[in-house]
Amino acid sequence: MDHSQSTGAGSGSGRGTGAETGEGLLLAGRYRLAESIGRGGMGKVWRAHDEVLHRVVAVKELTAGRFAAEADRLVLHARTQKEARAAARITHPGVVTVHDVLEHDDRPWIVMQYVDGPSLADAAKESGTIEAREAARIGLHVLGALRAAHAAGVLHRDVKPGNVLLARDGRVLLTDFGIAAIEGDSTITRTGELVGSIDYLAPERVRGGDPGPASDLWSLGATLYTAVEGTSPFRRSSPISTMQAVVDEEPLHPAKAGALASVIVALLRKDPADRPRAEEVERMLLDAMEGRHAAAAQAYVPTQRVTREELASATLPQPTQPTQPRPAPLPPTAAAPPPAPERARGRWRTAVMAAVLAGLVAGGAVFVAMNRADGGATGGAAGHSTQPTVTKPADGVPAGWHRVEDPKGFGLLVPDGWKRQTDGDNIDYTPDNGRHRIRISIDPTPDFENPYMHMLDLEKTVRSRPGYQRVRLNQNTYRDQVRSAQWEFTWSEKTFFPGPRHAIDQVYFGDDGTEYAVYMSSPEESWDVTREQFDIVLQHWRAPGD
Repeated sequence: MDHSQSTGAGSGSGRGTGAETGEGLLLAGRYRLAESIGRGGMGKVWRAHDEVLHRVVAVKELTAGRFAAEADRLVLHARTQKEARAAARITHPGVVTVHDVLEHDDRPWIVMQYVDGPSLADAAKESGTIEAREAARIGLHVLGALRAAHAAGVLHRDVKPGNVLLARDGRVLLTDFGIAAIEGDSTITRTGELVGSIDYLAPERVRGGDPGPASDLWSLGATLYTAVEGTSPFRRSSPISTMQAVVDEEPLHPAKAGALASVIVALLRKDPADRPRAEEVERMLLDAMEGRHAAAAQAYVPTQRVTREELASATLPQPTQPTQPRPAPLPPTAAAPPPAPERARGRWRTAVMAAVLAGLVAGGAVFVAMNRADGGATGGAAGHSTQPTVTKPADGVPAGWHRVEDPKGFGLLVPDGWKRQTDGDNIDYTPDNGRHRIRISIDPTPDFENPYMHMLDLEKTVRSRPGYQRVRLNQNTYRDQVRSAQWEFTWSEKTFFPGPRHAIDQVYFGDDGTEYAVYMSSPEESWDVTREQFDIVLQHWRAPGD
């Protein structure tokens, strides 16, 4: 099978034959239908060739409208138009792009981005199950698409394995907004009609309540359950019993989900108010993708009832000495040799980059230097500059931290004892001259279309560092900005601060197109503390003008 693309109600795929009705048909004078690549209760999806732009596209045909009554056909056609409008409101690489909507044979057809790869439903069916860490990666991408949709005022309302497409290049895309709820639109669903795949409908929708973003997150949880367990958590022998299971029954524990299990359970809470928010789910999925059990997810897992017999036979834990709260700020240490820049950025030019990289590779510098076109290479020493304004601790500031207002206009929390240094256009906060550091970079004129492409380009060079390993590099949503990406990696430093090191970089574009990067690095041995510090820095970061 070359491709699977959802068709509206139910999922499925299959290769067509020459006898397929419509094969070779030319739509709107430009879209030539090839073979059928997917079908469902609502219609069929074709692979087609755009003879104007010379590219492969997917064309969705609404076959159900051929035999429907006039009133039903009008509803189906309205949904097709609505699908196109909903998808058009969302700008995100994880949402299948709608190119065109056209009329043919008195029916609407949708021309979409072609995705070379199966749906999650087909992938799970072929392999039996999806490995838990891979499922967490898929879930993270779907979550990013949903957050972008919700930010645009669109509820998907039909998240399920058949609507998650897995491109062969590793991308994950969400498709089929045919029954989406668009903020500001009047409904096209008739009174009493329940639309969507029943076993992926959130309980509040089955009860007839108004859906919200939490409803899509519940469907994501059911989708991930199906992926890792190979079976839908609530599907029963009839639609009525399935709906009853969704509302009243708890699913069997996802035994194959590993670290993802608690995340799935948290998403499948019956009451939407009991489910984690999207930003919390993102962190949980990142942990699960790395094989770590998300401690935050446990707060959403219902407490299980314990019988008297179980309580009597249980071994009570012995009291232990209290531990220090984490994260604690790292103490200043003796000054180390001035480091070369780990993460410097600015306007990139090929000639300048080539010269700088040649010097860095020869000298064994820590990371990669990037320079502005109107300036020379940044120096190896980190020079002190005007100190930031330290503000009084306020509510929400953790113990051992304080807020600073940087002279460059941004604000952030830093651990006590960390001081400001500059390295070219980069601003560092460090307790030990760079062994542990926060680095802030701001580029008002980035050279790349989005942060993800920027990071992929940087990684081509960073791979040359000794022992480089990518932990993850993925698009995400940060501060409601869909043009965001996060990169975590490790390497072994040979010159400054020798030994294994670990770093993480959150990059996003502001509304005006400015690229902001918040970066932290440390020795591997202290990474657990650094990673928790990074979450605090991101939570309290404020860009200039915010």
